[in-house]
Amino acid sequence: MTVIKAGTVFPVAPADAGASLGARYRAGMAGLGRAQKPGEGVPAYTRWVNRRLARYAAAAGYALGWTPNMMTAASAAFSAVAIALLIAVPAGPATGVAIAVLLAVGYLLDSADGQVARLQGSGSPAGEWLDHVVDAIRTPAIHVAVLVGFWAMGQPAWVLAVTLAYCLVSVAQFMSQILAEQLARSAKIPPPPPSGNRQSFVLIPTDTGTFCWMFLLWGFPPAFVAAYTIMFLLNAVHSAVSMRRKYQKLRRPRVA
Repeated sequence: MTVIKAGTVFPVAPADAGASLGARYRAGMAGLGRAQKPGEGVPAYTRWVNRRLARYAAAAGYALGWTPNMMTAASAAFSAVAIALLIAVPAGPATGVAIAVLLAVGYLLDSADGQVARLQGSGSPAGEWLDHVVDAIRTPAIHVAVLVGFWAMGQPAWVLAVTLAYCLVSVAQFMSQILAEQLARSAKIPPPPPSGNRQSFVLIPTDTGTFCWMFLLWGFPPAFVAAYTIMFLLNAVHSAVSMRRKYQKLRRPRVA
């Protein structure tokens, strides 16, 4: 998920309309290299892997003249294929690799759409809305697909219950994060100070990239159930702590 404020533009001079694809790609990479979002407190995979790889996808999209919405649509398409595999194809090692790669590419393009918006100076409330709507659908859809896959495997009831709980935690955390950002902005509450590199490693279990690559275990049901359950427990604890912190922050008196 990438949040872009309307009017946010990278300091990059656009390539001439008649420039070659290579020239436009280099112009995009130059602009992205000069202005990156701060990474303090961002989970490790997202910070050091996904965002960096997304720069190449964003520069390619910029060179091809893709709009941010086209990048968002491509991201949704990769995720949708992965979800379809979870539901329709029996679990196996090859299927797990395909699902993990498709989800990871979808996540990469989800980061690239915001970077394209900045390069083009085309960030808008409508684009931000679309990005959030796609994420709001994708997040529970993956867990629902896992639930269907578990049911097809004949997993016990407690595993299905964990899947439902993980779905609820993910949706609640997504809503909590988005709404807290909007409310804090409207109340003019300053953002928290940078948390440094340590927080990035602490948040690895909550990283979307970590979740994507966990599906490499999809073909090995006992290992996947164990990893999925551990991820759920860690995310549940993190969500509880995060929501309490956000509530305490938002209930403070406003500064005149």
